[in-house]
Amino acid sequence: MDLATVIGLALGLIGIFGGSLIEGGSPMALVQLPAAMIVFGGTIGATFISFPMQRIAGLLKFIAQAFKKPAVNEEEIVTLFVRMADKARREGLLSLEDDAQKIHDEFLRKGMLLMIDGTDPELVRNILEIDMEAQEKRHHGNAAVLEAMGGYAPTMGIIGTVLGLISVLAQLDNPAEAGHGIATAFIATFYGVFTANVLWLPLAGKLKAKSGIELHMRQAMLEGIQSIQAGDNPRIVKEKLDGFLAPGARSKDTKVGSSSSSGEAAA
Repeated sequence: MDLATVIGLALGLIGIFGGSLIEGGSPMALVQLPAAMIVFGGTIGATFISFPMQRIAGLLKFIAQAFKKPAVNEEEIVTLFVRMADKARREGLLSLEDDAQKIHDEFLRKGMLLMIDGTDPELVRNILEIDMEAQEKRHHGNAAVLEAMGGYAPTMGIIGTVLGLISVLAQLDNPAEAGHGIATAFIATFYGVFTANVLWLPLAGKLKAKSGIELHMRQAMLEGIQSIQAGDNPRIVKEKLDGFLAPGARSKDTKVGSSSSSGEAAA
């Protein structure tokens, strides 16, 4: 699980609702069904209008990615490719076929099998770059749905507040009820601003950041595949892929020919 997402969400909730309690507010005072219907219903409705059903249908699955850690990291990718480069030099590219079939990452498995089949290196690069570009556009398109929700929610909150104030104006002859109505009306604004700035926009930002990290890893995979296909020795493969690592991670030496468990992690 991605602890940064969980911790950030928890801190946001604690900060907002904890501050409300310290000021003497009541959590139940923030529960207003009409306001929730206006904000959530209006936001979802506007989102359905803005995007095709196919994109909206996969939104929950996409949001779940914000709470998951990557299956592999760049250091594991370097270790995996160094090991495969060593095996390819000793036993040939065909010896990697069984290893490739065990890899769970579809992009990496596809690239490895293309390489093992003897596909022209330039064609391998073109095919994998098309996959990377399509994935980037798909992920940014999904994040755009959340960004749109972050834009619609505060506006729906204002609409809810205006509707509430209209009801209040009809009760001006009853000051006690009018005061309560004004407080209730502003709950809609709270819902809109809260969901936009604690849920939709932060989740969109997190998913775009994770998409960038995944794209970076796939670039490392592509360079590793091309390096093995070119017949580079394991040390050269490591030096090339070290460029994708943070400076602190590069100091960790990858032992050539070791049966590292990171291959299973990528598998």
